[in-house]
Amino acid sequence: MGVGTSTFVIRWINFLTMLLAVAVVVFGVWMSTHHDGCRRSLTLPVICLVSDHVVLHTGGNSGIHSIGQNRHGRLKKVAIGFRFIVTNNGSGHSVDGLRYKEYQLKDYSSWFLKQLNNTHNWKHLKSCLVKSADCNSLSKKYKTLKQYKSAKLTPVEAGCCRPPSECGYPAVNASYYDLSFHPVSSNKDCKLYKNSRQVKCYNCDSCKAGVAQYMKTEWRVVAIFNVVLFLILAKCGEKPIQSLKRAVPPHSYDSLSNEIQLLLVREARPT
Repeated sequence: MGVGTSTFVIRWINFLTMLLAVAVVVFGVWMSTHHDGCRRSLTLPVICLVSDHVVLHTGGNSGIHSIGQNRHGRLKKVAIGFRFIVTNNGSGHSVDGLRYKEYQLKDYSSWFLKQLNNTHNWKHLKSCLVKSADCNSLSKKYKTLKQYKSAKLTPVEAGCCRPPSECGYPAVNASYYDLSFHPVSSNKDCKLYKNSRQVKCYNCDSCKAGVAQYMKTEWRVVAIFNVVLFLILAKCGEKPIQSLKRAVPPHSYDSLSNEIQLLLVREARPT
């Protein structure tokens, strides 16, 4: 593969990368239109993160000499992002007699703790959770106590719509608990829970943990897409880059690198 052919291939890789970037944005818009306000605010940041990695990859292919360093830097960023989104420890705890898991905020990464314990952030999230159908529709979904006890609640429903099981409050129906019993646990969430639709357990750590689990699950899909995309692009660009290195004499390597960078910068400028 000659220098001209390799340069042509790299240009096409950059072009295809930009098309994929557009696809990521479209995917983000689709996810936003299929979620309510609460979930939309949790989904969009990771779309921006993926778009950023795609742009970094495109920019990294603009020079030959810096490709190795840029690729290493991009790989490191993707690895950090992937670990942050996927490998945190929050996975839920099984409770006897329940078909769903309960979640604890302390199990999640420090980044999640910082974001969810931020007063401004949680005030916004809580306001839209109160208006959402997560808790408000439980009594319609589960008309009898038996149905409710055998239900498989989502992380948000399990954490925000009911008190933790360790509190020992007996459920009267899907939206009401008998709070006359003294809680058998010292968990502060037990005293924070109220049957009011405006309160529920929205101030509880269990609710924040449920939101953290939702974020983790949603973001994992995009994170996997991000890693697969990066590996495909890196593999596609490997052969033409090696061909260029073999074809270019060492003494002219830096000169050609600068020329290609200048050419791609000119192409990127708006006409």
